[in-house]
Amino acid sequence: MQKRTLGNSGLEVSALGLGCMGLSFGLGPATEKGEAIKLIRAAVERGVTFFDTAEVYGPFVNEEVVGEALAPFRKDVVIATKFGFEPDPGNNDKWTATNSRPDHIKQVAESSLKRLQTDTNDLLYQHRVDPNTPIEETAGAVKDLIQAGKVKHFGLSEAGAKTIRRAHAVQPVTALQSEYSLFWREPEESVMPTLAELGIGFVPFSSLGKGFLTGKIDSSTKFDSTDFRAIVPRFSEDNRKANQALVEVITKFADRKKPRLHRLPSHGC
Repeated sequence: MQKRTLGNSGLEVSALGLGCMGLSFGLGPATEKGEAIKLIRAAVERGVTFFDTAEVYGPFVNEEVVGEALAPFRKDVVIATKFGFEPDPGNNDKWTATNSRPDHIKQVAESSLKRLQTDTNDLLYQHRVDPNTPIEETAGAVKDLIQAGKVKHFGLSEAGAKTIRRAHAVQPVTALQSEYSLFWREPEESVMPTLAELGIGFVPFSSLGKGFLTGKIDSSTKFDSTDFRAIVPRFSEDNRKANQALVEVITKFADRKKPRLHRLPSHGC
């Protein structure tokens, strides 16, 4: 397995990471815990050292599964998790409210350490920018956690260039995680020049177009009620039919380049 260093941080990870979200959240029924642990450990055996989770996946359950699965390999892997959401008042199942207040971040970080069965978070992302909390305060809270030894590296997800610069001025940002694939190229124009300038790594999620580029989805596909793609406009029946041509072009190109390979799933957000 090839390795990559995220920006100028010195944090080395496997070129392929495993997004663990779909094992317990967002992409249909959850995988049975034992099977999920077996899959994660199979990834380790194949050289994957970079694993992604978040408190909101489940919620909480995904971090617990990842923590148990990777406990025997903890010194050899990098675990990334995320803060930034909280339950809507009166509905613990609906996590859409953003919260990146410093006190909340520190509480989440401590709880994540317990679920992940570790003493320090390798890479702690802000899951989504909180419009109600200045990014400088968020970055400052993570800086405090780094100085306390609770966190090693600070990351952002889906942040814009201006926000990245403001955060980086307070606490160096190791990585930005955003959607990027042959299906979605927007980061090339909006953030990648800034990342290159500041020496920040880029971690793409949904690198297979949320599954669309696997060739397993077409206009007749039916999504489970627990699969978030059921309400995503690009996955409406008409849009899937219109975009099928892109999948066909990519498939032909891949077939010319090399035989198809069996891949571990890569998803998350």
